[in-house]
Amino acid sequence: MKTGEKIRVAIFGGSGYGGSELLRILLFHPFAEIVFVTANEHAGRAVSDVHKNLLGLTDLVFVQNSDSIGLLAGLDLAFFALPHGQASDLIPQLPDHVRAIDLSGDFRLDDPKTHEQYYGRKHAGELQSRFVYGLTETNRDAIKDAQYVANPGCFATAITLALAPMVRSGLINGKVIVDAKTGSSGSGAKPAANTHHPQRINSFYAYKPCEHQHLPEVKQHLRSFGGFDSDLILMTHSLPVSRGIFASCYLETTVEITNEDAMNLFKHTYSDSFFVRLRDGSPDINWVKNTNFCDLSVRTSGRNVVIFSAIDNLVKGAAGQAVQNMNLMFGSKEETGLVFPGSNP
Repeated sequence: MKTGEKIRVAIFGGSGYGGSELLRILLFHPFAEIVFVTANEHAGRAVSDVHKNLLGLTDLVFVQNSDSIGLLAGLDLAFFALPHGQASDLIPQLPDHVRAIDLSGDFRLDDPKTHEQYYGRKHAGELQSRFVYGLTETNRDAIKDAQYVANPGCFATAITLALAPMVRSGLINGKVIVDAKTGSSGSGAKPAANTHHPQRINSFYAYKPCEHQHLPEVKQHLRSFGGFDSDLILMTHSLPVSRGIFASCYLETTVEITNEDAMNLFKHTYSDSFFVRLRDGSPDINWVKNTNFCDLSVRTSGRNVVIFSAIDNLVKGAAGQAVQNMNLMFGSKEETGLVFPGSNP
């Protein structure tokens, strides 16, 4: 982009939580201009009528996907915050010069059989091969030059950032066990019988045991580092809060490792990563809520290691990371438009 020019963006699927967070962030991004935002069921309604937190901050009106076709040529980038299976139909309609970041699972998995097993939908085939995996801290060079980016899943973000330093070190011996918990907003804006917040607020339970759709995504990306052949067990749980993911990752190393050595490994890995913060004690989802930070800590006992990871599932786990990737793709600093602290309490 030329100096002073803004990135002209569109948001496909602006009525859900992911779209809402994209709007909240991009409306105040110094180098972005939202050209249009779609939401078929809300077409013709003011964005601020649907997202009450944006009242007085935007005059945007939702449009139908079909009504946006004539506006595509004027874009630089399109964000897709749609349910799984919809972006793969729309992205082929983009002009060649328009880049795309997809927040769904349509383009994350390379293997067609694995994709169909975990998402119950046909793989995108050749189009998927044109997508770069968008975990910013581990894939910067590829993202910078990408035409299309597959934004990672929220669990995948928290878990992969926790495990990447250990995988790259080659120190993992045997299986890895991950115990991960998420807030109710991870289930989307539309309530369902087992995910509606009133059902979750005073409850705690596991779901999709050992078969969550983010599991193969984590394995695939960790294997891209080379040398990772460990068995990975993922147990996901419903946390009685609205926002946040907390993951505890348990593993054994080939040799004894001290807390200091483990922390130095993480410091080295993330020395150039503004949004990864290392904690001496346990992270807390309250400290990352509404932010793009991932807080990590590591503890060792001989050859036993546990890594804790906390993110906001809607920001670092979705919209914030998408904007972080946009910044990379258009030559801005990663943290542009994304530096805001969490609240306390």
